[in-house]
Amino acid sequence: MNKIFMTISLTISSSALAFSPALDITPRIAILSAYGPELDVLKAALKSPKTLEANGVVFTLGNLAGKDVVMFLTGQSMVNAAMNTQLVLERFNISRILFSGVAGGVNPNLNIGDVTVATRWAQYQEVTFARETAPGVYSPPDWALKYVPQADGKPIANFGMAYLQTIETRKPGSSDIERKFWFEVDPALIEVAKSLKNLTLKRCDDKNVCLAHEPKLVVGGTGVSGQTFMDNAAFRTHTFKTLEANVLDMETASTAMVAYSNAIPFIAFRSLSDLAGGGPGANEADTFDKIAADNAANVVLAFLTALK
Repeated sequence: MNKIFMTISLTISSSALAFSPALDITPRIAILSAYGPELDVLKAALKSPKTLEANGVVFTLGNLAGKDVVMFLTGQSMVNAAMNTQLVLERFNISRILFSGVAGGVNPNLNIGDVTVATRWAQYQEVTFARETAPGVYSPPDWALKYVPQADGKPIANFGMAYLQTIETRKPGSSDIERKFWFEVDPALIEVAKSLKNLTLKRCDDKNVCLAHEPKLVVGGTGVSGQTFMDNAAFRTHTFKTLEANVLDMETASTAMVAYSNAIPFIAFRSLSDLAGGGPGANEADTFDKIAADNAANVVLAFLTALK
């Protein structure tokens, strides 16, 4: 029985290894987006494109603004972003990771169409749901309180039953587990983003849907990501008050975590397609998604041009 089991195990292991070679060894910048429209502008500017595929993910290789790149769609959601960020690192020779896409605005001083480049990202829906021990009174377990992240030396306030938690990760090259909340963007890449001046961002789309203001590039502040599409004014206000977040989305922080564990420089360009529940009417994403996606992509092009 043991011999049979060993034979089956070895067969499975050898089969798995046979299907995971490097697809390309050229040093490349990985450019990620969650879904198609976010990548359209960049694909249109790509020179000498060719495609490769792994695990059902289509990778488009080529030259963009003088840089060798590999572009692909992670799919929407935290799990897809983490899984496929790791996939590109395992199958390609990646020097940097860039995320381009849309997001919900959290900071009331920012407007739809603005492009944000946060200096750090967190998973703001990694929480413990505490039991309600009296009307409006929530009591999390003691161990959960130990893992609540802090700001200015104090635990970050809960939102009703939801208590924020640090998450388990690993430092680059180490098997030791650490608990972490914020994942920093590469400082050198932030400096390149700060050098971008006099950018012209789109105010109208090709259907003549226009913003009432001129969009701008904002470098700095924080971003947060979670598994749900957020369209709630109260939670938006809480997120800004407790985390000082500029933007929120459903992918970036998980990619930032994978980049951290693999010691790969990372940066994200997120343009506001909606106000995450803070606007006066219905959610704005369907109306301004295209403008926001194009603005993020155009900033990425300017960034690549400036990158030495």
